[in-house]
Parts: sequence; structure tokens; C-alpha cells
Amino acid sequence: MPNTSRRDLVVGLFVLAGLAALAFLSIRVGGLSYKGPGGFRLYARFDEIGGLKPRAPVVIAGVKVGQVENISLGDDYRAVVEMDLDPGLRLPVDTSASILTAGILGDRYISLQIGGEEEYLRDGEEISFTESAVLLERLLGRFIHRANLQNGSTE
Repeated sequence: MPNTSRRDLVVGLFVLAGLAALAFLSIRVGGLSYKGPGGFRLYARFDEIGGLKPRAPVVIAGVKVGQVENISLGDDYRAVVEMDLDPGLRLPVDTSASILTAGILGDRYISLQIGGEEEYLRDGEEISFTESAVLLERLLGRFIHRANLQNGSTE
């Protein structure tokens, strides 16, 4: 009977390896990271976030450097976005943040454009220069409204 117990052990190890692979894939697809708190946190205020969600990527020149940690409504009724960034980043104080879309109907993400100042943002500070999301629905509405005005229709 030693062959049976050895076979059971191999099958058990195979099942454990399969479960570990499934857990790893679930974490990767879900966008979770193993990194705990303690990253470099910055804040930005936007007039319109257009569907930006927590855990959306934050990129510089297309390279992911962090993620959106939290979104809340500020006292001035603007969206306050908290970003958790790579602690090794040194961003000039005139860095700007824009909400962009991956493709025409893709997910939203934040793109940081580096400024040229010699002073750097510190942990917990706010990015002053922001560009809100462009909403496709509003653009289409304006286009249709202008087309109606040019055709003389008031409806």
C-alpha cells in the first residue's frame, strides 16, 4: 500500500499547486497588489471624474507608477482623488494630472505629466494642476445641439 499513499500525496500537491495558481491569477486579474500601506500618497481635485474607480492605474508616460486609492467628494463639491504612488518617485510641484480613457470606451486612468520645477511634492500634498475627464455623452450633445442650430431647428 505504500504506492497508494505516495499517489495520494502527489495528487494532493497537484491540487494545492492548482489552487495557488488560481489564487495568483485571481489577484492579478483583479488588480490587487501585495504591497501594503506606506506608499507615496498624493491628492488631486477634479470637476468631473467620469467613471474613474478606485484601483484605477496612475501612469507616467504610459508606465504604471501607482493606483487610485480612494475617491471622495470635497467641501468644494469637487472630486478628491487619493493616489498611492511608488515611494521612490520624485514629482515636481508643477506636475499635472489628467483623467484619460484607455481607447474609446475603455477604463479611466490618471496620467501624470511631469513639470520642470526644482521643488518636489511631498507625501500627502495635492497636485494643483488637473484636467478633468472628457465625457463622450456631453461632446455628442454639444455636437448635436450645434448641428441643430446650424440647420435652423430649435428643438
